[in-house]
Amino acid sequence: MTATLTPVGSPRRLLRGDVGFARIAVAMFAGGAAVFALLYGVQAVLPQLSVAFHVGPAQAGLSMSVATAAIALAVIPISGLSERWGRVRVLRLSVGLAAVLGLLLPLSPTFGALLADRVLQGVAIAGMPAVAMAYLADEIHPAALAGAVGTFIAGNGLGGLAGRLVASAVTDLGGWRFGLGAVSALSVGCAVAFALLLPPQRHSTRGPSVRAVRRHLADPGLRRLYLAGFVLMGGFVTVYNYLGYRLLRPPFSLSPTLVGLIFFAYLAGTAASAIAGRLADRHGSRSVLYGAVAVATVAALVTLPDALPAVLIGLGLVTTGFFGAHAAASGWVGQLAMTARGQAAGLYLCAYYAGSSVGGWVGGLLYERFGWTATVGYVVCLFAIALTPAIRATPAVGRPLQSTVVSSRPVRRDQDRRGRRSSS
Repeated sequence: MTATLTPVGSPRRLLRGDVGFARIAVAMFAGGAAVFALLYGVQAVLPQLSVAFHVGPAQAGLSMSVATAAIALAVIPISGLSERWGRVRVLRLSVGLAAVLGLLLPLSPTFGALLADRVLQGVAIAGMPAVAMAYLADEIHPAALAGAVGTFIAGNGLGGLAGRLVASAVTDLGGWRFGLGAVSALSVGCAVAFALLLPPQRHSTRGPSVRAVRRHLADPGLRRLYLAGFVLMGGFVTVYNYLGYRLLRPPFSLSPTLVGLIFFAYLAGTAASAIAGRLADRHGSRSVLYGAVAVATVAALVTLPDALPAVLIGLGLVTTGFFGAHAAASGWVGQLAMTARGQAAGLYLCAYYAGSSVGGWVGGLLYERFGWTATVGYVVCLFAIALTPAIRATPAVGRPLQSTVVSSRPVRRDQDRRGRRSSS
């Protein structure tokens, strides 16, 4: 068993149980909740936007599409900026600006103004996920990294759920403007907690972003993880986008209110992210990715029968498998990228949100023309492709790292004893 020594003058990266580890985890949970409540809260009021601005469903859906497109386009430049400005500065600015733009969203006088606000929000939100994962990779020891990333992703999932539920409930009482205003107030509270709790950056990271992007794209292991993020999100978004249409129609014929409750399945994803992160720390990202994708694939098939219990169980397990796979894959990126982790995480998230746009759109075309069975077949194929990083990884890649880690404090005591003996 070998010890991991820290260079003189450089602070050791944090392990679970160290002072500051829990503070970082709570801060990242709050920051993820803040931005993803803003991102997905609008999804709950799309019908009300159609009525208020006299636009069709497809046009109303642009309020989601333009935001995710802005994230995909901005995530790499902003993550590169964090290499020069510092992680903490970019993170606080990102979350704070997104929250302020959220306060302006309910005041939009026209649909065009609302879309413009959403584009700016997407750019601001883009700074959080990519830079957050890079910050965690810089500050958290590799042996505890997957667990920390899993906690952050759990905050993302819970924030998305809270945004949808708060917007929906308050909209029923006072209209869509009050609904989005309530989501913005929730986001501001989380943003303040994030800014106060996030510790200063201890490990300085600098590097040319263009060279870093080229280097990461040339790495076959990272490329496979980017592909996994693309297809995972494409399949997941397809399920959530079009399952609601199926449940509104016979033989289910559920009301829109009941269909909206399917988002409670995100709670399973929130728990799965944190658990998958810890399992990856113990057993390796490769094993967790295998298992999580297998769960999501089988679960998608479970939704095929026209039986509501089967559909709901399948949806919950799809959500569990997806969030577990996403936590494993995104944490794996931080382990493989030895330098310029901001760009590495940015490329992963660019692929991830591009998968949401492209993969979800293709899934919609299949659903419209061929129905739910063909849609599930498409999702299963996407999930199968997500196994590529695990299948093609070399034996040493994706393994747990605890076995190579020993606390640096006993090593220092041994060094002190040797120093005293030599001086005597």
